[in-house]
Amino acid sequence: MIDTLTSVRNAMGSLRNSEKKVAKCVMEDPQAVVSLSITELAERAGTSEPTVIRFCRKLGLNGYMELRLNLARDIPSAQQFFENVSQQDTLPQIVGKILSAHREALNNTLNRVDLDVLEASVKVLGSARRVEFYGLGGSAVVAMDAHHKFFRLGISCIAYDDPHMQVMSAALLSPEDVAVAISHTGSTKDIIESVKVAKKAGATVIGILGQEKCPLSKFCDIPISVYSQEAALRLAPMTSRLAQMAIIDVLFVSVAMKYFKDTRNRLDKVKRALVDKRY
Repeated sequence: MIDTLTSVRNAMGSLRNSEKKVAKCVMEDPQAVVSLSITELAERAGTSEPTVIRFCRKLGLNGYMELRLNLARDIPSAQQFFENVSQQDTLPQIVGKILSAHREALNNTLNRVDLDVLEASVKVLGSARRVEFYGLGGSAVVAMDAHHKFFRLGISCIAYDDPHMQVMSAALLSPEDVAVAISHTGSTKDIIESVKVAKKAGATVIGILGQEKCPLSKFCDIPISVYSQEAALRLAPMTSRLAQMAIIDVLFVSVAMKYFKDTRNRLDKVKRALVDKRY
């Protein structure tokens, strides 16, 4: 089987000039490409996302994700599985590396998150007629957690992890409503399509993203980025998922505090409803 870099070299003669720019970036630093979003690679190459996709298809690949997977397969690196964990690591070493990666992602998010963006999100969430949380795969867990929190505030909300339900419900939104799209890669086609439908309906779109520069961010009125270094090609996202859930917690508590007089009574009712459910 021909490795990916050899395939790139063999295809050079048939590539357009714009596609050769992408090829040059891949050849110069394949390890970096494994971790880059399609938007970041296009920006680094001075081209566009469609050009990156055309380049991938010239190699006989289905898309950019397959290129990243193939590069990760070909490069002998311990980062193919999770960060800097290797097969030789002991259990204590794995524990230390994973928990340190989680801590680093939370600290990076704390230090770099835009507080004005968070304030804008709190404002629209607190005044929304209805809020819908969209997530697929690993991000669906974050969407469900958000719904589990926000409905306690008396806010009409729901989480959808099915792309068909997302677009159907998004079509019924209004300018008084908010759609919150949650995605680690920011490149999931179904989530982007759901967001497009929500925007067409007039809803405000908040994005909780694993990467600042990604296709989904272009369609969000209020993009919130977390800062995690994981590529998560073979595993579901871990560190970015925790950072995204932390952002949900921040938004939930901030909305509750902003409208404390109303939310205090609602939260009390919810807690009292659970009294008979516990010993």
